[in-house]
Amino acid sequence: MVWRVFGHGEMWNWYQRMDLKSVASQLKGGKAKPPMLHRARIKVWFVRVSSSILLWTCLIQLMALGELWHPHLPMGWPTCFSRHEITVSQIPNTTKVSIHGPDAPQVNTHPSGATQVSTHERVAVSFPPAPILSRRIYKSNGYLKVSCNGGLNQMRAAICDMVTIARYLNLTLVIPELDKTSFWADPSEFGDIFDVKHFITSLRDEVRIIKELPKKFNRKARSIPFVMPPVSWSSHKYYLKQILPLFRKHKVIHFNKTDARLANNGIPPKLQKLRCRVNYNALKFTPRIEDLGRRLVRMLRDKGVFIALHLRYEMDMLAFSGCTHGCTEKEADELTQMRYAYPWWKEKLIISEQKRSEGLCPLTPEEAALVLKALGFDKNTQIYIAAGEIYGGEKRLAALRAMYPKIVRKEMLLSSNDLKPFQNHSSQMAALDYLVSVASDVFIPSYDGNMAKLVEGHRRYLGFRETILLDRRKLVQLLDMYQNQTLAWHDFALDVRQVHKNRRGAPTQRKVVSEKPKEEDYFYANPQECLCNTSTLPLLWHLNS
Repeated sequence: MVWRVFGHGEMWNWYQRMDLKSVASQLKGGKAKPPMLHRARIKVWFVRVSSSILLWTCLIQLMALGELWHPHLPMGWPTCFSRHEITVSQIPNTTKVSIHGPDAPQVNTHPSGATQVSTHERVAVSFPPAPILSRRIYKSNGYLKVSCNGGLNQMRAAICDMVTIARYLNLTLVIPELDKTSFWADPSEFGDIFDVKHFITSLRDEVRIIKELPKKFNRKARSIPFVMPPVSWSSHKYYLKQILPLFRKHKVIHFNKTDARLANNGIPPKLQKLRCRVNYNALKFTPRIEDLGRRLVRMLRDKGVFIALHLRYEMDMLAFSGCTHGCTEKEADELTQMRYAYPWWKEKLIISEQKRSEGLCPLTPEEAALVLKALGFDKNTQIYIAAGEIYGGEKRLAALRAMYPKIVRKEMLLSSNDLKPFQNHSSQMAALDYLVSVASDVFIPSYDGNMAKLVEGHRRYLGFRETILLDRRKLVQLLDMYQNQTLAWHDFALDVRQVHKNRRGAPTQRKVVSEKPKEEDYFYANPQECLCNTSTLPLLWHLNS
């Protein structure tokens, strides 16, 4: 059967012919009605149908136009406590503030300041399944290609920013390219780390995402993308006033730098919430990574509670930061040579001890062991080392392992066959550490790098799970005094606990330094716009004050 599409005039002529045939057949049967009345009814019906189609078409177009410059989030999008229940109770000599989640622990703060971690009964909260999102209809202003730079977590934050910019400017985003030329030289593609289908479909109501540019742009030499790095820490107004006109001219723009290209503050709340939505919902790891991460967490949970220690005492970090405290002269020379060998590490001449005194160096394994003990963690504490290869290997971990024999790493828990697909893929290995760190009972980063900040923010989003944020500047002073025997252990431990009394991931306002964005609190470490509602925050601030 062949179907034809009629224009309005053709359709009306067809109805007239059908009307005449109908009248002729009715005359033969002796049942004919006045033809004018019958024709009038058909005409009224036809006008009604045409008007309805026209009205619906106009309505859809108006809705699309109305969304051009106004980002929205689905009404049912969960907040940080959507899957968590807050319980506050008092027992003698102990204050318990527990926020229940799927894997959350109960952390008790004893009056002495020591940390006590125990398991608790988890509260199951059921929610209706997420609805299938309808595709947002809008006229695209161009295509945005991005090449992310840095490690996994720096790229993760950048992807969130790029999606938000694409949504704000009504662009079509091409699946981001990951960094393959940095220190880690990881050849992983976006789809090797993140679930591409979920990424596209979970954001379809906000922004159009495609896997590659349309072929017409690849065939035409004159359609070579305009390549540029956006200005760092830019506001949304910069993209509207300076970048959008470029898209109207070039149609395709390639951002070759994406790290910290969107400001922490001064961004409309709806755009800030979209950054969170991408980070905590759309950027889901591949099933292989997710399954292995869950397996790691189960293995740790079977042995009781555990803390994740992000021990950033790795070769690249030491070389980049210029921190050589505790290293031999040969090791210090090796790290210095590496720093000069990488051109994108701009700071070359670094005085290690000065940087350490300013709190800008990661703690050594020996220092981390003393701090953990001072915080009240006993030798039976299970510690997961969330890091790559420690500089100096097992020899450098000897002091930490002597004090905490239950130290484990993913390489100890998983077989070589399990980890074989991840070998030489540092970003995929880092994804496993990310999953374990987010699920841990307590998270302690020894340095505030990108992973530390993103995990901190993720744990806040999941209900302010305990994250002990080490004040390295004060710790260095205390450590030196203790090791110089000018401070007794009892006083050292007491001071360490006092310093970190209010540095455990409780609700707090993000620090804003308008002229120096590098010195203010990072958005992804404390995404306050995406956390609790105003009625819950005062309660939590009071409980943690």
